[in-house]
Amino acid sequence: MNSIGVAITPRRYVQRARAEAAQATARRIIEAFLARLMTQWFDDITLERVAEDAGVTVQTTVRRFGGKDGLLAEAVEVLGTRITAGRAAPAGDVERLLANLIDDYEQTGDAVIRLLALEPRHPAVRRVAEFGRREHRRWVAAAFGKLLRALPRLTRQRALDALVITTDVYVWKLLRRDMRRSPAATRATMSALVRATLAQLASPRS
Repeated sequence: MNSIGVAITPRRYVQRARAEAAQATARRIIEAFLARLMTQWFDDITLERVAEDAGVTVQTTVRRFGGKDGLLAEAVEVLGTRITAGRAAPAGDVERLLANLIDDYEQTGDAVIRLLALEPRHPAVRRVAEFGRREHRRWVAAAFGKLLRALPRLTRQRALDALVITTDVYVWKLLRRDMRRSPAATRATMSALVRATLAQLASPRS
């Protein structure tokens, strides 16, 4: 009997155990791939290395994901869920939202920049990049929704576009990697850009 009083036959128990083991194996493979993606170019990651890191065979990896492109697609969905959770903050709390955003970029920003550089060369990477852009825009719309609704209706779209740009990973890269600013300074600059954008678009002359 299980916790709700339903009998579990030996065969069903074995099937469930196998399914749970398969899920655990898939998670290990995804985690191994993500660990390498955070430090390596997608082109340089091999299934052999990922399988070795996960403690499985290449055949198991291919059977589960169909190859590196399929592994990338599923791994990015897992990563996207984590990013969404990590960026969560009360809507309209600009400083908290940007603090969480910078924390996210500090962990994933370099990997995202590397993937974007490969976008023209790999259809699978292009799909990931398009997914990332949609998710970022969705996050901006939700995170700043309260402030956007306070703007005149005709300016909301322009404001959303501007906020997507000012919070983009390339802005983080320019400040952190190219200009070598600290995370705190990067957050302060992005906060100034966001507030300036909202103030300018909310003015009667806009």
